[in-house]
Amino acid sequence: MAAEALVLTGPTATGKSAWAVRLAEELPIEIISMDSAQVYRGMDIGTAKPSTALRARIPHHLIDILDPAEAYSAGRFVADCARLIREIRGRGRVPVVIGGTMLYLNALLVGIADLPRGSAELRQRIDARAALEGWPRLHSELARLDPEAAARIHPNDPQRIQRALEVCYATGQPLSQLQRLRRPVLAHVPCWALAPLDRTALHRRIEQRLSQMMSQGFLDEVAGLYRRGDLTSRHPAMRAVGYRQLWGHLEGRYGLDEARDKALAATRQLAKRQLTWLRADREIRWIDPDAPDAYAQWKCELRRELVGLWPADTPSC
Repeated sequence: MAAEALVLTGPTATGKSAWAVRLAEELPIEIISMDSAQVYRGMDIGTAKPSTALRARIPHHLIDILDPAEAYSAGRFVADCARLIREIRGRGRVPVVIGGTMLYLNALLVGIADLPRGSAELRQRIDARAALEGWPRLHSELARLDPEAAARIHPNDPQRIQRALEVCYATGQPLSQLQRLRRPVLAHVPCWALAPLDRTALHRRIEQRLSQMMSQGFLDEVAGLYRRGDLTSRHPAMRAVGYRQLWGHLEGRYGLDEARDKALAATRQLAKRQLTWLRADREIRWIDPDAPDAYAQWKCELRRELVGLWPADTPSC
């Protein structure tokens, strides 16, 4: 069966975008971003967003489509992604989905349940309770209403706790039960994960990228969003790793050095969660980006999936 699209995922800071750019030099591809923060305008440095020059050279999609005050969801991502895959294939090009938002990846590969749309009123009520009682207390309530979902969600993951409770309140059914009714959106989407076998190497990559972001003006970027006045730490965009910690600094809750340390720790925790998600899917093919000839080996696998698309003079594997 021919691949409908290709997916390159993996934990943060593993070089996914760089591999996609290399691939674009050899194949007529278009990139679909699978990043829950790159959808927002004005959030460039902290999301490692591709430059405008690169996007002018290689078509990218689902980048800069929303204002940070708006919300995006896995359901909307799947609908947008499925539409884009059809359009890109209709142009005779190859859709390549790149990113590390595992909730979106799971929705794309496994399917998405028919869940209620977000309710601003319900979310405000949940946020108000969290401010008084704390998210761990609400996680305990979720454990009573939906033990399966609570087991997957960390007690300090407010966005996912909020959504799971919102579904329980709105439907009277556990989120996990509704999710079991989902069906895959696409028939054949081969997926590879870039993941260094050496965890120390991954942590080093994460620290180097954060240092680079700070030197490029990440704090100024967050300060600009803070000065708008219409955004708060409760907006999904401002919950993104790095933004949340620098926002706390701007609110005066801790110094810049502590904010940077918190951002580094949060990014490492994100990478750990991403790896946990990936290990649960036995169909995903793993690649160590630090291994010799890793890219060449990936390209050989791609040629088997995309028979007839490679130039005739491309060396055989």
